[in-house]
Amino acid sequence: MQLSERTLGEWLEHWAQTTPDKEYLVYSDRNLRFTYQQFNKRVDNLAKGLLSIGVKKGTHVGIWAGNVPDWLTFLYACAKIGAVAVTVNTNYKQAELEYLCKNSDMHTLCIVNGEKDSDFVEMTYNMLPELRTCQRGHLKSERFPEMRNVIYIGQEKFRGMYNTPEILLLGNYTDDALLEAAKKEVNCHDTVNMQYTSGTTGFPKGVMLTHYNIANNGFLTGEHMKFTSDDKLCCCVPLFHCFGVVLATMNCLTHGCTQVMVERFDPLIVLASIHKERCTALYGVPTMFIAELNHPMFDMFDMFDMSSLRTGIMAGSLCPVELMKKVEEKMFMKVTSVYGLTEASPGMTHSRIDDSFEVRCNTVGHDFEFTEVKVLDPETGEECPVGVQGEMCNRGYNTMKGYYKNPQATAEVIDKNGFLHSGDLGVKDENGNYRITGRIKDMIIRGGENIYPREIEEFLYQMPGIKDVQVAGIPSKKYGEAVGAFIILHEGVTMDEFDVRDFCKNKIARYKIPKYIFFIKEFPMTGSGKIQKFKLKDIGLALCAEQGIEII
Repeated sequence: MQLSERTLGEWLEHWAQTTPDKEYLVYSDRNLRFTYQQFNKRVDNLAKGLLSIGVKKGTHVGIWAGNVPDWLTFLYACAKIGAVAVTVNTNYKQAELEYLCKNSDMHTLCIVNGEKDSDFVEMTYNMLPELRTCQRGHLKSERFPEMRNVIYIGQEKFRGMYNTPEILLLGNYTDDALLEAAKKEVNCHDTVNMQYTSGTTGFPKGVMLTHYNIANNGFLTGEHMKFTSDDKLCCCVPLFHCFGVVLATMNCLTHGCTQVMVERFDPLIVLASIHKERCTALYGVPTMFIAELNHPMFDMFDMFDMSSLRTGIMAGSLCPVELMKKVEEKMFMKVTSVYGLTEASPGMTHSRIDDSFEVRCNTVGHDFEFTEVKVLDPETGEECPVGVQGEMCNRGYNTMKGYYKNPQATAEVIDKNGFLHSGDLGVKDENGNYRITGRIKDMIIRGGENIYPREIEEFLYQMPGIKDVQVAGIPSKKYGEAVGAFIILHEGVTMDEFDVRDFCKNKIARYKIPKYIFFIKEFPMTGSGKIQKFKLKDIGLALCAEQGIEII
């Protein structure tokens, strides 16, 4: 086994040449199917179209969409010409979208209609009012000077925006030689994907990941589950997360197997896709597996045959042992767990398919090949002995290139020895397997979504009447953790939880809006006057019990 230096484009072309008629991308619910050869041809056309509107090596192209069929077409088209695909969370609201577009120096933004209660087209016009009066490709924005194009992913037409058929048509009329020349300039150590994460401190930062980072992490993930070209992976996790774009997509790309997509998570579509396509693997966060197992049609009349499943990954938040047992018994698959973070591309450790049930359920396995994972003492920086808790740290091919335009933040998480500091606490056992025991950083993980409390605190500080606020995770049966806001009001001010939620509505992503809101007089403090944030969870649980609030 060795690391590959192929770019994503070279991987795709490899399979298009060696297994041209094998299905690569399948949407079972609409019977949409692309062979490797068909998909590669569409990618080339789109890549040429992007070149014709000024996208080139190093250009930042945002993809703001759910798991639509052309999400991956745009990813690979960018990869072939050296552009950087910037993944945009579909839960983002106006302020978050504008922050990301500004911070990333985005050149081209690709969007769909919207998701849930968000109208992406209207939000884009709000951000770029010039679009309403300019010709396509002639955008000049005062607030976003780097932005040149907006592409609507689909066939509808909107003023000032291209749509996908138009980009493909432009590609038809663009010389193949331009694409060939662009491809020659691409190196496996170039940034290919930028994902925004709160990291360990502050507001979201752009994590720069290379072809080498993500292709190899995806490949090794598949190796741990004994993937071959005969496998069919059902992917219902979002592509804008590392879970979807790396652990799923890069696994399929490097093994030449079939990726069965679900555009928007729906347990019924997942079950039907597995049954119809005879999927061999399934990924999901715990809440997804719970929804599938508890769907009323799951056990009804043997409607869905799950016997084709053999393995998969449950990750994104703490995985309950009882749930893993049920999945193994009722879905016939050996569940594995990956631990990591976006900055590690993302996998640092992974339980293997051949590990015992106990290891797969109670640990996150051992380190990826070609990496060093160490548990370091946060105070001394020395490696902790077996069984002693410390910070999970990683060094290897999977370490990010850095945070975009933020060398200071990069230096804060990658030490002088090249170790990436996760901010998570863990313990290594005598067999080399790791258990995650907590977090140094106070990140909240809600159903696989990373939420940084400071971002919500600074937003809530803007609400008139709030004197001070602290945000912390409250245990949740459904999501692992939920957002709890502990608020101190100015003297004489009255406010209730509905006022706070109304203030948040449509301004920050729904998953960041506090589920539990507590009005308190003071925070727990240390003798030196520092807030003891770790005590807020217990205070929140006690207040819920006192007020008769059910924890869900």
